[in-house]
Amino acid sequence: MFKKRTLTSTVQQISQSFPVLLITGPRQVGKTTLLESCAEKNRSYVTLDDLDARSLAQKDPTLFLQKYKPPLIIDEIQYAPQLLSAIKLWVDQQKIPGLFWLTGSQKFHLMQDITETLAGRVAIIDMLGLSQAEWDNRADQTLPFLPTQAWLDQVPIKKIHSLDLSALYQRIWRGAFPKLLIDSKMSRDIFYNSYIQTYIQRDVRDLTRVGNERTFYRFLRVIAARTGQLLNYADLARDADIDAKTAKAWLGILETSGLIYLLMPYYANIAKRLVKTPKLYFLDAGLCSYLAQWTSPETLESGAMSGAIFETYVVIELLKSYWHRGLTPHFYFYRDKDQKEIDLIIEQDNTLYPVEIRKTATPSKNAAANFSLLNKLNRSIGEGAVICMRSTPIPLAKGVQAIPVVYL
Repeated sequence: MFKKRTLTSTVQQISQSFPVLLITGPRQVGKTTLLESCAEKNRSYVTLDDLDARSLAQKDPTLFLQKYKPPLIIDEIQYAPQLLSAIKLWVDQQKIPGLFWLTGSQKFHLMQDITETLAGRVAIIDMLGLSQAEWDNRADQTLPFLPTQAWLDQVPIKKIHSLDLSALYQRIWRGAFPKLLIDSKMSRDIFYNSYIQTYIQRDVRDLTRVGNERTFYRFLRVIAARTGQLLNYADLARDADIDAKTAKAWLGILETSGLIYLLMPYYANIAKRLVKTPKLYFLDAGLCSYLAQWTSPETLESGAMSGAIFETYVVIELLKSYWHRGLTPHFYFYRDKDQKEIDLIIEQDNTLYPVEIRKTATPSKNAAANFSLLNKLNRSIGEGAVICMRSTPIPLAKGVQAIPVVYL
């Protein structure tokens, strides 16, 4: 079963302007499948997971590009950074858009090589697993999420698939990797067990020296249990039995590898009382649930992480609505020293749009009470939203809508 991705039109647009396109993201999110679905008949494909192709690319990049001529898809480009200089020479000589489509699942070192070598020649896109909209065949929605009437008006209501709480947590628990979603018979536990082993063995070892794989696995479990929470390096290091310096280094690897997201607090010079610690989110709720050892959707929904994993799922979907259109979201959260908090602030065109995330089907007006805290920031404040389990949107207060999570 093929699911059209929102990035399809973005790939086609970028290829008309840039000679090189790079799609980055974790393994198994569908990067190669996307590019192959967009490719013309004359576009070749080569993967650097193939050791013979990798060896040639590393030892003789010029000969590699004579053998595999553009237009070309090169999978896992991080294995042969030597190719980048040869690609630069090729595009500078040809001056043709769309020559090279690249994928990479290790941004940690790749990004520095790419930006230094191909500056001005490459467009870079982040990609995650299937979004809720893509799974519901709504990949062609034009607008990224904003809590506005204009965004609501472009949601194709007839394509919305209703989800009760148990069905939503089944989706959260299983995750968004295409292989797992499309093949309903595949064991979720076997998939994630294999995924983690592969990630540790093939990727993390390439990025840093993990002295003890069990320690790194314990670290993964510790941060999974903290999704949706403020990041405390000292507590994280203590529970994972590592030092704070190692915890920061490993978090950096996970972030640039597309497995976690750090949501930064919003603050301006006028607001000196805001907390400056980021919040941590896993970028796949299924992988997070597996690492935190929730064995069923039912135990996840009724357990201690229920609210945090719901919030994680919503934040991931909102990120996808931007990243899968080739856009950079300006997301923040608000929390002051009095513990007053707004789950998410989206900044666009010098305007702040507040969002609360609530695991309830009957949100009250009080759910948006903290939105008024933004008035003291002396900024333009846009419409707000409470994303929740309602089946249809409804106004909660002036300029505030309750938006169903199934609309995302």
